[in-house]
Amino acid sequence: MEDILDKKEAIFASTLELIKEHGFHGTPISLVVKNAGVAAGTVYHYFKSKDELICELYAYNRCRLLEIIDSAIAADLTYEEKFFNIYSKVYYFYIQNTNVLIFFEQFVNSPYHMNKNYIHSEGHLFDFFKEGVERGYVKEIDPEILKVLTLGSVATTAKLNKYGKKTLSNNELMQITKIFWDGISKN
Repeated sequence: MEDILDKKEAIFASTLELIKEHGFHGTPISLVVKNAGVAAGTVYHYFKSKDELICELYAYNRCRLLEIIDSAIAADLTYEEKFFNIYSKVYYFYIQNTNVLIFFEQFVNSPYHMNKNYIHSEGHLFDFFKEGVERGYVKEIDPEILKVLTLGSVATTAKLNKYGKKTLSNNELMQITKIFWDGISKN
């Protein structure tokens, strides 16, 4: 069983790396196979097509990110501290998984995402912001907008650190998070 998971992980890692370098169209299955060090039959054993591979790769990494967010929300902290925890944990996830960040950005701006009917007004982050609005912790803004703005800010901050030739210190990350918090909180 572990060998199966290792092969699937290798295929996912290979695909992420190649998509970062070549984009969706420049990443054929043959290149994924070669880069992952697996047989072509192995890839087709798990995925019927490149499109299915890309969609499953998105679902897999989305679940990884949601687990990070859920653990940050579940922490025994005040609402504001949970917000800072979410921002920080998602930021460090992206810093440690830059290929995922790049993949997400390409995916959500592609026909792969546009052809799906993803329900965004569900999930723990949406519920977190909904609770914040209802309890008066944050301004009366649609929780979906709060969710999108927060995740967008974290992604941009991670890109600044990774590609902006600026290594952010923990203090600078806290400053950025505080600026964002001050913009949405009711104080």
